[in-house]
Order: sequence, then C-alpha cells, then structure tokens
Amino acid sequence: MEGPRPVVLSGPSGAGKSTLMKMLLRDYEGVFGFSVSHTTRSPRPGEVDGKDYHFSNREAMQEDIDDGTYIENAEFSGNLYGTSKSSVDEVRANGLICILDVDIQGVRNIKQTDLDPIYVSIQPPSIEILEKRLRDRNTETEESLQKRLEAARVDMELSNEPGVFDMLIVNDDLEEAYEKLQSVLIEEITKVQSTKKERCNS
Repeated sequence: MEGPRPVVLSGPSGAGKSTLMKMLLRDYEGVFGFSVSHTTRSPRPGEVDGKDYHFSNREAMQEDIDDGTYIENAEFSGNLYGTSKSSVDEVRANGLICILDVDIQGVRNIKQTDLDPIYVSIQPPSIEILEKRLRDRNTETEESLQKRLEAARVDMELSNEPGVFDMLIVNDDLEEAYEKLQSVLIEEITKVQSTKKERCNS
C-alpha cells in the first residue's frame, strides 16, 4: 500500500496518548488521519459509532478476525478490540499519516505484518501517577481499574525491551513529551505537507 508511513502509538490507558494525539491533530491539520478501531464494548457517553470506534458484536467481529481482515486485535476486560486493514488503507489512500492507538499485544501483532510504521511508546512517569490519573477520571470500577493497572505494569516492562519501539516517551511533562513526539514524526509530516503543496500548485 502506497502512502505515508503510519505511526503506532502505544502505552497504558492514562499515559496521555489521547491528549498527545489531539495536540498533533490540532497543530498539523490535514496531515494525520485516525484509523477507527473496532470494539465489542458498549459506547461510553458521548462516543459516536464510526468516529470514536466502530461498535460491533462479538460474533461479527470474531468472524472478521478469523478471516484475517485485521492488522491487530486483542481482548481486554472481556471485550474485543481491533484494527482492520481497510481502516488503515483508507487513511493512507488520502495521503495522510495514519495514527494507530494499540496496546503492546497489538504492537507485536503489527510487527508480523508488512505495515512498516513508526513505533512510539507513551509511558507514565510511574505506576502511582498512572493510578492517580485513572482514579481522577472516575470512569472505572475498582475491578476494571485494577485490571488496567496490571496491564500497565506489563506494558511498562515490555516497552523497555530493546528494538520494540523507535522512541519511548515518558510523559511527565506534556509539552516536553509533545516535542519528542513531533521530533520522531517530523520527517513524515514534512513529506505529507510538501505533497499537499505540490497538489495545490499543480
């Protein structure tokens, strides 16, 4: 598939991936596209089908996974999550850098494909700070919070393995983390911007 290299953003829930993604989309309008993941979990208040997630049922999604239409998929807290090949291709076909927000399991799955993205891990400064951030959100039951923290411990450990990520960013200062994220993506960003200029001038 032709088009800009996608970027894989990984890291535990509460590490700040969503905030950093929003900053990229704000500062580089018309450069990034978001691959919309599929999930079998119920929508949270304010979430829109097809924009936040493609909400699906387990049977339909499992069938597509078995058919190999997903780049990566994982099960978390009893729900399936996954990224379809078509959702990534759609973004790249529009000449945009596709942002993929996946867990460490998803990273490993993507490494088995020919996608060749830029791998970036966003990590919290510590598990204690992460727990505080998650508790402040007030969106978790105690049980789901503990599951997220356990997953985060595994994520933080695995993300330090050599060769897994092109860049590991510890998000203890948001502006600093954002600068690092921009630095690893600037080459692709510049390519997209110059292609857009050429299109406008031709």
